[in-house]
Amino acid sequence: MSKALFAVGQLVSLGRNGVGQLSHCVPCRQVMTGPGDIAKLYRELSLFPSLSRADVGPVVTSQYGGKYSNIYTEWSQRDLDRNENVKFCRQYIVFHDEKSVVYSAASGNCTEIKGEVQSKDSPSGEMKAVVRECTVKGEDKQFLEIWSKNVKMKSVNLTALKKHGKVYEDEQFGCLVWSHSETHLLYVAERKRPKAESYFQSESPELSSIGDEEETMRVEKKEAVKGEQFVFYEDWGEALVSKSCPVLCVLDIEGDNVSVLEGVPDDISPGQAFWAPGDTGVVFVGWWHEPFRIGLKFCPNRRSSLFYVDLTGGKCEQLTSGTSAVCSPRLSPDQCRIVYLECSVYGPHMQCSRLCLYDWYTKKTSVVVDVVKRPGEDGFAGIYSSQLSPQCWSADSQRIIVACPQRSRKDLLMVNTSTGSVTSLTSGTDVGSWCLLNIQRDLMVVSCSSPNCPPSLRLGFLPPRDSQEEVKWVTLEDSQTMSEIDWQILTFTPPPEQNNSQYPGLDFEALLIKPKEVPDAVKLPLVVIPHGGPHSVFVADWLLSSSVLCKMGFALLLVNYRGSLGYGQDSILSLPGNVGTQDVKDVQVRIKRLLWKVF
Repeated sequence: MSKALFAVGQLVSLGRNGVGQLSHCVPCRQVMTGPGDIAKLYRELSLFPSLSRADVGPVVTSQYGGKYSNIYTEWSQRDLDRNENVKFCRQYIVFHDEKSVVYSAASGNCTEIKGEVQSKDSPSGEMKAVVRECTVKGEDKQFLEIWSKNVKMKSVNLTALKKHGKVYEDEQFGCLVWSHSETHLLYVAERKRPKAESYFQSESPELSSIGDEEETMRVEKKEAVKGEQFVFYEDWGEALVSKSCPVLCVLDIEGDNVSVLEGVPDDISPGQAFWAPGDTGVVFVGWWHEPFRIGLKFCPNRRSSLFYVDLTGGKCEQLTSGTSAVCSPRLSPDQCRIVYLECSVYGPHMQCSRLCLYDWYTKKTSVVVDVVKRPGEDGFAGIYSSQLSPQCWSADSQRIIVACPQRSRKDLLMVNTSTGSVTSLTSGTDVGSWCLLNIQRDLMVVSCSSPNCPPSLRLGFLPPRDSQEEVKWVTLEDSQTMSEIDWQILTFTPPPEQNNSQYPGLDFEALLIKPKEVPDAVKLPLVVIPHGGPHSVFVADWLLSSSVLCKMGFALLLVNYRGSLGYGQDSILSLPGNVGTQDVKDVQVRIKRLLWKVF
């Protein structure tokens, strides 16, 4: 982001006299300025949690014939007194007829989650795996636990095994996946490196009688590499610091044995792995290390490919071309097809993606949804996402549900993998942002929010294929709508002199968030916020900072200048080479036209 663009985000006053000017005959709205009042307001609005995960349990038939499923959810909330984000879970029971929700309610209260790095229920719902981090006698350790009903069946000390380094918990590489047979667990961890020590490290005398722990220390001492204690290891950059050489690991639950899979090429980093059909091997995404690792989290355009490693022979096979960037592979319920996202290598770091499909048995790859240059008459603007939901397939293995920006909204899109047709499930609603948390047996669990409404939890069944029915959403956990906050999406076209000759006719938008029912004779101070990136986007979702500023008395203008995501690939390509000019002028045009036309 250029310094010039940041400079636009200044505090100005809204009025017809121009930016930064105040009319003496028009009163200015009183803004909250007391530190104590602002802190109280911030604390009040910080109480609204956000949803991060939802799992749908198996269908259970009650003694009276009714069918129900358990919904497990995880939330995150700021704890200002502890100065940290706390994670907690809550469960719900949902009675349904596998087509519509009959009754739903929370079962029990919230419980804070501590020490869990990752967790995952087995496909049958009979067991649960947990990677837990805790401190034992002053040392940080990681354990892999297997729970069954009310019993912790196993607790494997991964740190003591010393087969690998720390387990990855991030969305970029990390995974925790049960085999289809529920006998093995797949996860990703940092490769184990030999201990490095100084040339001047004194040798310890041999022990005549040693236990297991001392024996391990003695072996490590022999394997220690002299003089490499300060060697630099390149990692994968922002939000992935210390993650350099991931490896695929498998736990044999019966034998308590952990093994690191062989066959993965040394020049790639594996991640986002899952079990192949029949548990014959593992499918994963591999990112090439060249030309360098640094920078991946916000650069999904790094060269990568789908790979398959066979468990018996250790043979690794490349499934896709390797000339593009792929991510987020998802296996269909019938275990026949894999969908994944693909984009061009290099160029803009974030861009419109293709939705591709790999047939496991014919070995053929096809493009289901291609890059969209400009939104069509149906309003579809393309797919802009670096992660599909962990579960995104319909029960018939024919449709995919994708949550992604469509201009200044975030909608749920249903994609028919046979025809490539795209249908929005949420475009006609008054909610600004929808996020798919899970879909199991066509039961969708979603989080939705707006600038004036914190996240709420809803669920609904996906209509049958070729049906014209709309989703009937049921609210599991409602949120308080703030009637005193108003928001709208404004669309603008740049003046002729600012038109991009290579990509002409592009428009852009901004979100205007302001206090509601302000008299026309009162002016509002305005905060203008261009997003970073520069290839990113503001969607009409809940933002703590925006709600606090609005309730303090400010109006906010969140600008999606040309080059933002969600407006077609042409809009994205129009910005490189024009950063600091086109984006800044778009923001300036927004301010001037808003001052003149709206207030």
